[in-house]
Amino acid sequence: MKYSKRYIVFTIMIAMVFLLKFQIFGVEKNQIGQFRGGSLDREVWDPLVAKDVNEKPIEVVIDNQTYKSDQIPFYMDGDRNIMIPVSMLRDALGCSAFVYGDRRLLVEKHSTSVSMKLGENTAKKNGEKEKIVSPLTKEDGRLYVSLNDLSRLLNYSCSFDVEKNTVTASDTDTSALVPARYDLRERGRVSQIYNQGNYGTCWAFAATSALESSLRPKEEDYFSVDHMTMSNSFHANQFDGGEYTMGMAYLAAWQGPVNEEDDPYGDGKTNNALSAVKHVQQMQIIDGKDYEGIKEAVFQYGGVQTSLYSTIRSSQGNSDYYNADTAAYCYIGTQKPNHDVVIIGWDDNYPRSNFNTPLEGDGAFICQNSWGEDFGEDGIFYVSYYDTNIGTHNVVYTRVDDANNYDNIYQSDLCGWVGKMGYDSEQIYGANVYKANGAEELAAAAFYATGPNTEYEIYVVHDFENEVSFSEREKAASGVVKCAGYYTVDFDETFDLQPGERYAVMVRLKTPGAKHPMAIEYDTGDKILEGVNLDDGEGYISLNGKKFMNVKDKKDCNLCIKAFTRNKEWTKEY
Repeated sequence: MKYSKRYIVFTIMIAMVFLLKFQIFGVEKNQIGQFRGGSLDREVWDPLVAKDVNEKPIEVVIDNQTYKSDQIPFYMDGDRNIMIPVSMLRDALGCSAFVYGDRRLLVEKHSTSVSMKLGENTAKKNGEKEKIVSPLTKEDGRLYVSLNDLSRLLNYSCSFDVEKNTVTASDTDTSALVPARYDLRERGRVSQIYNQGNYGTCWAFAATSALESSLRPKEEDYFSVDHMTMSNSFHANQFDGGEYTMGMAYLAAWQGPVNEEDDPYGDGKTNNALSAVKHVQQMQIIDGKDYEGIKEAVFQYGGVQTSLYSTIRSSQGNSDYYNADTAAYCYIGTQKPNHDVVIIGWDDNYPRSNFNTPLEGDGAFICQNSWGEDFGEDGIFYVSYYDTNIGTHNVVYTRVDDANNYDNIYQSDLCGWVGKMGYDSEQIYGANVYKANGAEELAAAAFYATGPNTEYEIYVVHDFENEVSFSEREKAASGVVKCAGYYTVDFDETFDLQPGERYAVMVRLKTPGAKHPMAIEYDTGDKILEGVNLDDGEGYISLNGKKFMNVKDKKDCNLCIKAFTRNKEWTKEY
C-alpha cells in the first residue's frame, strides 16, 4: 500500500507541475524536487514527461520556420531531448549535413564542424570531443539527432514551451554561413576525374559530375555522358558542344541519367531504350557572380556546374592565363564562356601571386575539370574570383529522387527551357492539358522559375473540355522559390484521375521585374533545335486567370509545365 500511495502522490505532483507550466528545458535534470522525503528519479520523471509530450502534436520552430509532427516525425526521447530527422537538417538549419556509411553525421555551419557517430554519447566539435546527452539514433529506418545537443554545439538557443508543445531553436552566430575555405575533396563529396578527349562534351561531364557530387557520400554513382549527349532531344553530335540548359532538359524529362556501365563513353553509340536510374526533380540556377550563393550551394548540396572562357583545349595546352606550376587560371577579357567545369570548393585566401595575371586581391574557386588527371592538381585547378566568366552561369542539383518516386510523367517540353513568354507583366497563368493513361493520382507538378523570388500557385482542372473549364480549377499548392531553376512541387493532397480523363495543370507565376515569366520550348532556328516537336502539347496562357488563349494562337511553342502521377487500382462503378 505504501508504494501505491507514494506512486499516486508522485503522479499528482507531476500533474501539478504541468499545471504550473513547468519549463522542461529550463531545469537541470538532476534537480527534481522531493516530496515527504521521497525523490523523483530521472528514470521515473523523464519517460513520463516524454510520454506526455509525444501524445500531443509537436511543433519545431527553427530560425522562424515552423515544422509540424503530422508532416515530419519528431519525438521526445527518454532524456527529454527533441529528436529530429537528420534528413531535414540541411534545409531547416541552412547548414551542410551529410551522413557517411549510414553511421556518421557531419554537420557544418559558420566555422563550426560537428561530427557524431551512431549510438555514441560523445561528439566532435572542430575536432575536440564533447559529451552529448542523446546519441545519434535510428528509428524506423530514419536517422535522428537531438536538436538540443546539436543546438548547443552549433551555438543555437533552444527552449521548450510546455503549454504549446513547441521547441524553438535560433542561430545566435552572426558570422558568415560558410567558412573562408572549403573543399569537397576533403569530405568525400567529389566524383572521379574524367577525360572528355577530343569531344565537345564538357557541358555533359560538368552536369554528370555535379550530379554525382550531389549524391555523395551516401551514393557513389557514375552516370553516362554518352547517353546525355546522344540520347537527348536535341539535334547535335558529340563534337558540336552544348550548354547547361540541355543537360537540365534531358534530366527533367527523365531521359536520364543512366549508369556509365550501361552506356560507356567514347564508343560512338548509345542505347535509347535505357531508363533513368534517378529522377532529377529540382535544379537551381544561381545568379551570375553571386559568389556567396555559389559557396552556399557547394556547402549544402555539392558541386556547382559553371562556365568560363578557356584559352586551353586540353591537359597539354599552354596559355598566358594559366600557371601550370600552381594550377591557377584567370582570364580577364571580353570573350564569352566556352567551357564548363564544376566548382567543388573555394579559398578566400588563395594567393593572387599564384596567377599569371596581376590581380586586385586573393581568392579562388576550386574547380574540377574534365581533361583527365594529368591536368592541374590531379584534374583540379584554381580559378580566380576575378576571372571574367567564372560564376556567370551556375547550376546545382538540389533534389534527386529514386526512380520510383512517381509512376508517370506527363510533358510536352523535351527540350526544356528554350525561351520565355509573357504579357510584358511580372505575372502569367499557364496550363497544360493531358490525358490520363489509366487510373492514377496526380501527385505533383513541375515548372521553371525564370527569375529569383518567383511566386507560384498550382491548380488542377478535372474533365477538361475547353477554356471555360479553367473556371472550375482547384488549388493544389503555392509558395515562393528563391532562385531561378526547375522545381517540382508535391501536393499535400493528391487528385484522383479516371482512365482517359482529360485534365489540366495550371501554374500562376509572378517573377519580380520580369516581362516574360513563363518558360517555353520553341524552334529558335538554331541547328540544335532542328526537328523539335511542337505538336505534342496543348497549352493555354492568360494574364489574369480569367480569359485564356491557346499558345498556338500566340506563338508556336510548348509550355514547360509537367505533371507526375502514381498508378492506382480502378474499379468501374455501375
